[in-house]
Amino acid sequence: MQTGFEMLDQFLVHAYSIVKYPFDANQRIYVLYLATSVVFAFAVYLIARRKGEKTEGTFLRFLFPKHVWQHPSAWLDLRYFFFHRIFGHFLILGLGTWLTLLSYKFVTGHENVVETALDNILPPMTEIGLSVGFMLVAVIVSDLISYTVHYLQHKSVFLWQFHKVHHSAEVMHPVSNFREHPVDNIFYISVNGIGYGAVLGIATLLYGFTPSMPSLLGVPMLHLLFNVAGYNLRHSHIWLRWPGRLSMIFPSPAHHHVHHSCHPDHIDKNFAFMLPFWDVLFGTYHMPDDNRDVKFGIGKEDKGEFTSCARLYWVPCRDAYRVVKRRLTGRKGAAKAEEAPILEVTPPTMPAE
Repeated sequence: MQTGFEMLDQFLVHAYSIVKYPFDANQRIYVLYLATSVVFAFAVYLIARRKGEKTEGTFLRFLFPKHVWQHPSAWLDLRYFFFHRIFGHFLILGLGTWLTLLSYKFVTGHENVVETALDNILPPMTEIGLSVGFMLVAVIVSDLISYTVHYLQHKSVFLWQFHKVHHSAEVMHPVSNFREHPVDNIFYISVNGIGYGAVLGIATLLYGFTPSMPSLLGVPMLHLLFNVAGYNLRHSHIWLRWPGRLSMIFPSPAHHHVHHSCHPDHIDKNFAFMLPFWDVLFGTYHMPDDNRDVKFGIGKEDKGEFTSCARLYWVPCRDAYRVVKRRLTGRKGAAKAEEAPILEVTPPTMPAE
């Protein structure tokens, strides 16, 4: 059992790791990913100027417009980032890894992931092909799992109470990516951890070991390419859409902007994370030519309650409790109605308002 000092030490190490996010390639706000997003933003700015479209003036103003940074939602995201990452994530530290290993053990019977150096087993080209193939399969399967989880987060009334925290941002910047409720995190991490563990386990059963993925900076190559391709514009005010049908194949920031929009045509669209073809396949893809109808937030559901870090935690729990209570009350009411004698009731002449 950990002592109080050991837990405090672990907590401080965790808090310090959050401060280092811009220097950790496994984090979305890694300095390289931010820098490449600025490059993409500059390209959008130049194209808009050449077309004679209205911009915010200088590129710096275009990048940091007043309508974003004077909005309370933008500053709440910054406060919430530290609050949630330091406290909320500390409570679920290691959950994903533990569930991945648990799922892996269930599939293979092994306690730990079976890894081995392939240098002395396979020819170099075979080793590369196996690694690339495994990466492609792992990304495709993992993204399908992510799509399914995301779909449920929207379609389940209970899960939506927690997921709507992420959608409650009325303006967005890269740190808005971290506006998530702990229950939302637990659900996402749990299902993805179990799914990824199963993928690793099946690969181990097929090959006798778990193939490694080609990586750079400690990040699988496909994830690295995804992150440097303007990832941080996904949560921003800058509309970047790939031309033609490319947006159906390669993920663009605009794809995610539509997902965050509360316009009636955009609700429950674009659930995919890395591979938009899941949206195309399941009929949830939508990509307008421009962002004139894109409006961030949760629309009519926004009662002005998400105004502090504490309320971003508390309000979803309260609303989820109400959902469960209504369901239970409804079932009890239905059961009583079945037991009650059937009565003739004269319908009203005027519909109730």
